[in-house]
Amino acid sequence: MRFETTLRRPAEAEGVGLHSGAPVRIRLVPAPAGTGIVFVRTDLDRFEVPAAWRCVARVSYATSLMHKGVLISTTEHLLSVFYSMGIDNVYVEIDNLEVPILDGSGRPFVELIQQAGVRQLRRERRYMRIRQPVAVRDGIRRIEILPADRFLLTCEVYFDHPLVGRQKLELEVTPERYAREIAPARTFGFFHELDTLRNMGLIRGASLENAVCFDARGVMNPEGLRFPDEPCRHKALDLIGDLALIGKPILGHVVAERAGHAMHVALVRRIMADPSLYELVTFDEWATRVAAALVS
Repeated sequence: MRFETTLRRPAEAEGVGLHSGAPVRIRLVPAPAGTGIVFVRTDLDRFEVPAAWRCVARVSYATSLMHKGVLISTTEHLLSVFYSMGIDNVYVEIDNLEVPILDGSGRPFVELIQQAGVRQLRRERRYMRIRQPVAVRDGIRRIEILPADRFLLTCEVYFDHPLVGRQKLELEVTPERYAREIAPARTFGFFHELDTLRNMGLIRGASLENAVCFDARGVMNPEGLRFPDEPCRHKALDLIGDLALIGKPILGHVVAERAGHAMHVALVRRIMADPSLYELVTFDEWATRVAAALVS
């Protein structure tokens, strides 16, 4: 994709926050080139919170952003969709503190973008090309990014449940593959953890309509799973949403094993702290290098 994009027209959705349980409405609005993704709290005099790594506030059970004390929570699903569907510039008008969970996946946001349409802008897109490996490790958990000429993803998870266990997903992330293979995967949890999470003030808006729940016997949702490895695919969705905080499309191979929001954001911060780890290239510069590599 050579040029930056935005939406062709506004699109709206409403629902509840997964953790707050609060009703919330969002409106996706076209934005000029160079804007990036910006949340606009319409309930707070249209205060703006950029979707940027510097604004990360909390990363426990969701990724929350804060700017001058104003919070936007559970941003990862929407940011994952913007990133993977190639949307660079959008104002996200929101009237509460948490992005609506909708059906628990990225699919409703993909449908919003399809409804709104995509408009190409005149500013050249700039890609972040990873020049050398970067890794974050914590025991058996790790996440790293390796040089590559495309955006590749390897995601591995392990949960001690007979329907989950060890799962692994490897793919090149394109808008078409993302919409088909990652976006429909829903957030998930385990029945034995529900009381603990509720006592922490979390998942107040959760239900079987917006999350997959595993009990000791299997899946509690009447319709079952959308994919046999739906948990791994949803973790990949979350990972992409956190990487989107870099603010540039990535040329690199991300490998994550049992990683979560905190490790995702730690990798982003490590990359952004050292400009020698990457370079910014236009589409034409990238295409020229790929062609030269194929010839050689």
